Amino acid sequence: MGRTLLVSNRLPVTASMVDGELKVERSIGGLATALSGTKRSASSLWIGWPGPVSDIPRPARAKLESRLADIGCVPVPLKPREVHEYYEEVSNGVLWPLLHYQVDRIPLEPRYWSTYVAVNGRFADVVAEHWQKGDDIWVHDYQLLLLPALLRQRLPSARIGFFLHIPFPALEIFRILPWRTEVLEGMLGADLIGFHTRSYALYFRRAALALTRATEARDAEQLSFGGRDVEVGAYPIGIDAREFERRAAQPDVDREVQRLKESGDTKLIVGVDRLDYTKGIPQRLLAFQRLLEDDPEVRGRVRLIQVVVPSRTGVRSYREFRTQLDAMIGHINGTFGSASWTPVTYQYRALPRAELLALYRAADVMFVTPVRDGMNLVAKEYIAARADVDGVLVLSEFAGAAEDLQEALLVNPFNVERTARTLEQALAMSPEQQRVRMAALRRRVFSADAARWANRFLTHLHAVRGDREGEAIEVPLSSGEQLGQLARRIRRAAFRLLLLDYDGTLVRFTSSPADARPDARLRKLLRDLAAVPGTEVHVVSGRSHESLGEWLGDLGIGLHAEHGLWSRAPDSGDWQRQRVERSASYDGFLHRLQQHAERAPGALIETKTAGLAWHYRMANERLGAREAARLIREITPLAERQGLEVLPGNKVVEIRPRAVNKGVVVASLADRLPKEAVVVAMGDDRTDEDLFAALPTGGIAIHVGPGPSRASYRVKDVRAARALLASLLPRVR
Repeated sequence: MGRTLLVSNRLPVTASMVDGELKVERSIGGLATALSGTKRSASSLWIGWPGPVSDIPRPARAKLESRLADIGCVPVPLKPREVHEYYEEVSNGVLWPLLHYQVDRIPLEPRYWSTYVAVNGRFADVVAEHWQKGDDIWVHDYQLLLLPALLRQRLPSARIGFFLHIPFPALEIFRILPWRTEVLEGMLGADLIGFHTRSYALYFRRAALALTRATEARDAEQLSFGGRDVEVGAYPIGIDAREFERRAAQPDVDREVQRLKESGDTKLIVGVDRLDYTKGIPQRLLAFQRLLEDDPEVRGRVRLIQVVVPSRTGVRSYREFRTQLDAMIGHINGTFGSASWTPVTYQYRALPRAELLALYRAADVMFVTPVRDGMNLVAKEYIAARADVDGVLVLSEFAGAAEDLQEALLVNPFNVERTARTLEQALAMSPEQQRVRMAALRRRVFSADAARWANRFLTHLHAVRGDREGEAIEVPLSSGEQLGQLARRIRRAAFRLLLLDYDGTLVRFTSSPADARPDARLRKLLRDLAAVPGTEVHVVSGRSHESLGEWLGDLGIGLHAEHGLWSRAPDSGDWQRQRVERSASYDGFLHRLQQHAERAPGALIETKTAGLAWHYRMANERLGAREAARLIREITPLAERQGLEVLPGNKVVEIRPRAVNKGVVVASLADRLPKEAVVVAMGDDRTDEDLFAALPTGGIAIHVGPGPSRASYRVKDVRAARALLASLLPRVR
């Protein structure tokens, strides 16, 4: 079994110089803790940025790399400028606020996208350098949204998972992003994409269908993109609940709990957050203030302890946010406080673990009110620490954790009045009610812990991908050197048979199939190739024989229409047809195609001699993809019973007899070829895989564009395909 390569923005360690000595300490962040079980495996590597190491003397940096290697960590070095532009400006300045619905915090003119792309490419290079066949790659979070697709280009057969640890927003929010398509296509490079909640997964599916060429797959949990199925699912992250419970029972925590409880009858409301505008701290303070305003009897009998852990102190919006909190807390304390009672105890610092656990244990009410949060592990940590089964969790319905923690008191933090009333309810809740709710919450938190989350994701990654041996894979683009060598090999052959697809290979796709007439340059290229001694050129297309004859019939090349149903030799004007009878039931299929065309305005139906094609290139991207997927599901069982085949293509769904495919063309031509002939096939979609599969030993298959293929060579697009064909012409001396 292969290794697991964990890839995240930061390594799970912090390096620093203490008294002239290099010190490497493990981090205690949420991701590092959640993946600790996976990382402890001897067969795993963690790849990421080691943090700001520019202050570490150069001799110590070599020692740092050695120390990192000893604990299975691989650094991706970044320059301070790159960190500022990729991490602070793009990741935290644009992606973070947008994915958390904070649209007003996005810069009017976002910059440094090129740096984000470059850094993701740097990560891809390092991962590719360390990947071995059989390894799993698990990419994490919003800083590396492009990485799955970049890895797919470098490692076509790799098993790649991606997990987003923050929310994915609704389509109308996400489409604001200037780089929306690039981000979606980057994520779609993975085999399995995970989110914390079902709603995030649903929003991603909708965005991918609307803004990319992804289509619905037969399985409701999958998308089809680039010829691959991509699984999309919800995997709520947990914590190491038993470790939290164990540490919360330590003597030093007991002593701190007693100190916090010294005030006797005063009830404690606790909020613990990183400094961030997504955590809903202003809304929480307003609700607490409303409680004090509306119920004078609680004054002096309740206290809010608000811990704010410093974060992103170099970002202006975060400094301004801290100033806002300082002012709000000052106002509450100044308005309601007295010489013997301070309503809000405010601590702006990172707490030692013992103090944090003591706060959890001492809290009568844990107040967690993010305005948007991927999960929020503070809520789960609080539950795990409460072995006494006491306490009440007031939780925002906008936290991902709310989907799992239904026994909490759920609030909309934007409704200040209702939140204040819920806080009042929590303070008055009887011990019996508290225990019933807390016991249910603890069962869920302990059963769905961090280890189960990681194991479930990785197990599912194996299941959705399986063993790729024998499958068509997405081969990388062939280099200029490789294509040059290939062209020389073909030119040197005594005889050359060129089998060329038309749409997507020789001409770009057009909105209407009738608009794809060959331009003058293509006609000249095909005529010149056919005139080279020892060369035959054949166009093998799904087009009708009438269209191919009109467009290319005077060029002295072979023509094969409707995937080989009709054929015409280079030196003949007569079309020959395979003996395949048109099914009498096509009228039934035609009716279904018309129904789906009505639901996707712009869709077109093409009637062929022995088949039908439903084109949706002119339809709305999302509607067309949705109706195509529905059409395929609806007609496939009927087609199979009648010996027909339903073939999804590039913005087209075709129905054709099983006996008709492009591979038949190879068989009809191969018998008369000289032994020294080289057979070259070039195409861009699923129908061309039949052509590639039928090539004789030594045949050369060239795939055009993205998507999996059995071809050994790949060129980027139609322009590159034409350039390669032009390189086969004799050199002019």
